[in-house]
Amino acid sequence: MLEGKALEQGPLERLFNGSALAQILDFLTTFREWDYSKSDIAKHSGVSFRTALSLLEKLEALDLIKQTRRVGRAQMYRLNLDQEAVKALVALTHELAMIGAKQVVGEEAKAEAPLISTGS
Repeated sequence: MLEGKALEQGPLERLFNGSALAQILDFLTTFREWDYSKSDIAKHSGVSFRTALSLLEKLEALDLIKQTRRVGRAQMYRLNLDQEAVKALVALTHELAMIGAKQVVGEEAKAEAPLISTGS
């Protein structure tokens, strides 16, 4: 079970300097197999509930997220994976994550590489 913000900093959040919308999209693309309530999306994205409400309304109006079901009084949402824009967003997020991972691996390799001697 997720507790608090789910990602330290996702690829979109890094690209867009901590934007609340990027935080929400990072969460929804990373955990796209499941649906979440508005309060869970806010909590696990690390944004305020009020901000999440506003942004989720915009995402729903653009048909990037959709309502999936009701659990008690909570309406559940997930990415609308039928939309081409969402497919492109998922691909972008994946590519940005791969670039970030390669950079981390490269930095670690440099730090661990022995000094090369050119002596005779």
